[in-house]
Amino acid sequence: MSKDQAIGGVIFIVCVIVAIGYFVALAFTPDVITLLGLKWDIWHARVALIAIPMAIALIAILGIGAWIGWTMATTPPPKPIEELEAEEKKEEEKAEEEKTEEKSK
Repeated sequence: MSKDQAIGGVIFIVCVIVAIGYFVALAFTPDVITLLGLKWDIWHARVALIAIPMAIALIAILGIGAWIGWTMATTPPPKPIEELEAEEKKEEEKAEEEKTEEKSK
């Protein structure tokens, strides 16, 4: 087993454990939870179990969007096709000239 396969296996196992734990917490939330000195009833606890991952996912998606936007904004535009074709023609002409010079020697 390669290092990449081992890391992939660990990521898989962690994701499965987190998913199972999340759904168990969502399904079997007690009637009242005391967290950080605050008492939450079942409704607030379940809302927190849903809202927190959704907020993290939204921030992640917006971060990816911002990164794509930044990359597009800071990357120079490509050359027009006409310029590329003109450069290719010049290179071909230069190569042909070099061949004719070699033949004449």
